[in-house]
Amino acid sequence: MSEVLDIAVRLVVIVVVFLALPLVVGQMEHKVMAHMQSRLGPMYAGRFHGWAQLIADGVKFVQKEDVIPAAADRRVFALAPAVALVPYLVVLVVIPVGPGLFGVDLDAGLFFVLAVMGVGVLGAIMAGWASANKYSMLGGMRVAAQLVSYELPLVLAASSVAMAAGTLSLNGIVEQWRWWWLPWQAIGGVVFFVAGLAELRRPPFDMPIAESEIIMGPMTEYTGLRFALFMLAEYAGIVVLSALTTVLFLGGWHGPLLPGPVWTLLKVLALAFMVIWVRVSYPRLREDQLQKLAWVGLVPLALLQLALTGVVKLTL
Repeated sequence: MSEVLDIAVRLVVIVVVFLALPLVVGQMEHKVMAHMQSRLGPMYAGRFHGWAQLIADGVKFVQKEDVIPAAADRRVFALAPAVALVPYLVVLVVIPVGPGLFGVDLDAGLFFVLAVMGVGVLGAIMAGWASANKYSMLGGMRVAAQLVSYELPLVLAASSVAMAAGTLSLNGIVEQWRWWWLPWQAIGGVVFFVAGLAELRRPPFDMPIAESEIIMGPMTEYTGLRFALFMLAEYAGIVVLSALTTVLFLGGWHGPLLPGPVWTLLKVLALAFMVIWVRVSYPRLREDQLQKLAWVGLVPLALLQLALTGVVKLTL
């Protein structure tokens, strides 16, 4: 009975974190962008520093009409937002927050995480195809092409850390981490983080859903809560990317003075802030620039990191 209770408590905590942290990141994005770009709008809702802006957005989505195109595949259309969102909840199950604080410790946890995150592309393809809109379909294909391009450097960078730690368990990787891994695995960390931003379609990699496009990628026909689920998936992806970067390259819960879970949370929020900072600071890439960065820039750097890791492991 105690084992069942332990599993139930872990699942409840993971669900609460999954529901809370993306909202925190969303609120952070409102405030950071408001300060960096002098956007006064998000500072008014609720008066004091615009604390109610996120609540106002939620109320707006709830009030909007739920429209489904007449020619759409209704079942696939309704299922697509969940397919885009749920993989991030599943990934959180295996991410360690502190010593012994994780949902499940899988021996092949890294493979599991990378495989499950790849499922998210199906949500975009399903949304584009089911919308009965050729432009949405083209947007879904552009999303898929972008994810496929950046999956390779993402996997290669993560493989470097697994090679260094000698394990595929995320908990094992954090336990093997040492401070001198920061400069040693720095190239892989940058590649992993940049490739993750591209997979999340965050600026400057947001061409499929950019304001300058005719459509908003595969989400063009979505309204109300279904559209809000896609937005929640984006912020959940930021949390997962920041958490994985923390676990793989920044030592997870390792840090002086403060408790381990506090260090994990601080690192995740710092990386989430960087995601927002990049959005504000850098112009959007063209499609050809996006592909060139992946295949000419990130893939060779990831291979260089793998070679460097192999040399260091052989000489130790």
